[in-house]
Amino acid sequence: MSRGVYIIGSGEAKYGELWDRSLREIAVEAGLKAVESAGIRTKDLGAIYMGNSLGGDISMQEHLSALMSDHAGIASEFVPSVRVEASTASGAAAFREAYLGIKSGEYEIAMVGGAEKMTELYGSEIIDITSSIIDREWEAFTGATPAALAAISARKYMADFNVPREILAHISVNDHANASLNENAHFRNKITLEQALNATPIAEPLNLMDCAPLSDGASSLILASENYVKEHGIEGVKIMGSAMSQGEFALHSRKSLYTVEPTRIAAETALKQAGIGIKDISMVEIHDSYSIYGLMALEDLGFAKKGNAREIVENGIGIDSNLPVNPSGGLKAKGFPYGASGVGQIVEAYNQLKNKAGKRQVKNAKYAMTHSQAGSGAASIVHILGVE
Repeated sequence: MSRGVYIIGSGEAKYGELWDRSLREIAVEAGLKAVESAGIRTKDLGAIYMGNSLGGDISMQEHLSALMSDHAGIASEFVPSVRVEASTASGAAAFREAYLGIKSGEYEIAMVGGAEKMTELYGSEIIDITSSIIDREWEAFTGATPAALAAISARKYMADFNVPREILAHISVNDHANASLNENAHFRNKITLEQALNATPIAEPLNLMDCAPLSDGASSLILASENYVKEHGIEGVKIMGSAMSQGEFALHSRKSLYTVEPTRIAAETALKQAGIGIKDISMVEIHDSYSIYGLMALEDLGFAKKGNAREIVENGIGIDSNLPVNPSGGLKAKGFPYGASGVGQIVEAYNQLKNKAGKRQVKNAKYAMTHSQAGSGAASIVHILGVE
């Protein structure tokens, strides 16, 4: 499987509380924008991969890939489509499956979509359903929620490494600052460090500003083979590395409460595939569904040793820093539609490498890393993109 794979187009629907729009509407909008961006026709597609985590429970609709294809008006073209589910990493998993499909030689062009409607339920109902991404029998049944597990990791991490709350708060402040420049972001308001520290408590030590919102949203990408790109003279963005790793499901089964071993393994594998080092990365989109996960990811991905990510944060992680983190606004501020977020991260990386990110453009971006995590860290997916 030596064929190169490139991204040649992207599309996105706005993230947020989209009360007047359905799941199928936002998914089709993102998909058609990607097709237009790539300059192809839907009949050119060899396959469609759709990332979605909880559509069956929240929207009461299964077989979403077929629904989206039909609603987009391409059912008569009989393009094979499949839904990919991997918890909160569903979008990144769908992208990886499309990448492998093209790299294997099965397809020349494929579409990747990610979509989720999180706001159709609220209160205890949505808390119960979103807790299905953790171990139902051993964690959720006893009252644990994703936020509670993140808080356990945060308390242990902060105690062992003497890390103050301000470090976690800086991650949220950075996300909001970047999202203020992103027209598709859920929250476009900047926040101060004081606001981040004094927000409504959620699960000690995490508060509202440490937690990503439940967002609606959809993102899409078009992937093509190296042969197709060369034949049509397209300057795409190369997928240089793609890796996924799976570990223990429940938090209590792991050796460490604040090390996500699948992230470390996936990052090392993707970097080796890409033939570059961690210091070559121009920007990174990390899975910060909770601020502590953002801090942990910086270490597990290899940017800092365990317990030392605070130094990166203190030195600055803004768009103009040595390591721009989440120029899209991250999960905290761009938004967190479970099945779309992994695709949305790659949309941002693609736009950055194509120099199309506008006011949040990272200077001289050459290599981008994206990191998507399932639940509290049962699985991680890392991609590396680059321009030649």
